[in-house]
Amino acid sequence: MRVIAGSARSMPLRTVKGLEVRPTTDRTKETLFNILMPRIPGCRFLDLYSGSGSIGIEALSRGAETAVFVENARAAQNLILENLEFTRLKDRAILIKGDAASALRKLEGEKTFDVIFMDPPFDHGLEKETLAYLRNSTLPAADGIIVVEASPKTDFSYLDEFGYIKIKERVYAKSQHVFLVKKQAEG
Repeated sequence: MRVIAGSARSMPLRTVKGLEVRPTTDRTKETLFNILMPRIPGCRFLDLYSGSGSIGIEALSRGAETAVFVENARAAQNLILENLEFTRLKDRAILIKGDAASALRKLEGEKTFDVIFMDPPFDHGLEKETLAYLRNSTLPAADGIIVVEASPKTDFSYLDEFGYIKIKERVYAKSQHVFLVKKQAEG
């Protein structure tokens, strides 16, 4: 895995070994950032369930002002720090060590984010729990976007009830990206 574009372009990133972590492939990451690119320069980026940190690092490399990484697994936390150091992007990054729910509560009222990306473990319902929290949260900026990486079979039928509008969806062989805005952000 590597950084696709920007100041850290082509730099290799270390990843966590094991089946619990599914690094986003370079091709999928490139598609994601082609869609997000107009929003990235100068943005505040939140990378939930960060894994190796490759998505947040890609955002920083492409010009995000800051990125906050949230990761619960100790091995992954260490890799995020190593990858940030290696890519020389550490000065614009914050790592919150802990679970996403606690981190969101900690960040509430302190920051807002232009882009919130989450890639929770598949098929555990964590994306639904996180979206349930974010629907009444001040963390997404008024014109912010939330991107969920999930299994292609994940049911998102509750989005309207939770107050989200799906503005785009990309389905890949082993995952999907769902792009959301809060209803009050419409228009």
